Amino acid sequence: MICQECQQETATVHITKIINGRKTELHLCRRCAQAHDELDFSFEPQFSLHNLLGSLLGESMRGSREALGKAKVQCPSCDLTFAQFSQIGRLGCSDCFSSFDEQLAPLLRRIHGSSRHTGKVPHRSQGAVRFARELERMREEMRLAVQKEEFEEAARLRDEIKTLEQTITKGEQQ
Repeated sequence: MICQECQQETATVHITKIINGRKTELHLCRRCAQAHDELDFSFEPQFSLHNLLGSLLGESMRGSREALGKAKVQCPSCDLTFAQFSQIGRLGCSDCFSSFDEQLAPLLRRIHGSSRHTGKVPHRSQGAVRFARELERMREEMRLAVQKEEFEEAARLRDEIKTLEQTITKGEQQ
């Protein structure tokens, strides 16, 4: 396809606009596309782990005195503060995990859905681990049901947990 502007080079940039339900297409070569005001070819990726963590932490760090107190928490081993971590997006040492545990737990839950790493399971040991994870999930559901005062649901989960534990025990004895 030939560029619609210069009518000389091959069109490598294709622009589609839909304004008020009306579709317009424009096919341009690179040189003509750079001349258009609405296009910016000096694109630098804005996504990085640093930017992601900074934006996630920034929301929780704004405003309150409690948040400011959390920002001043410091790792005793490497002297990194939580505020510095939120700026650079990297922990300084392995002790930072325990030093910033209270601040990292909500962040990890938001990013991963859990603050506990479960990892992958080797195929041959999958059964036992699957049962253990199922038990853990059911216990958490039961705890939440009790907290919501849904006692019938909690009792049902308790019975399922007992049945699953008996199944596991029978499997270990064989």
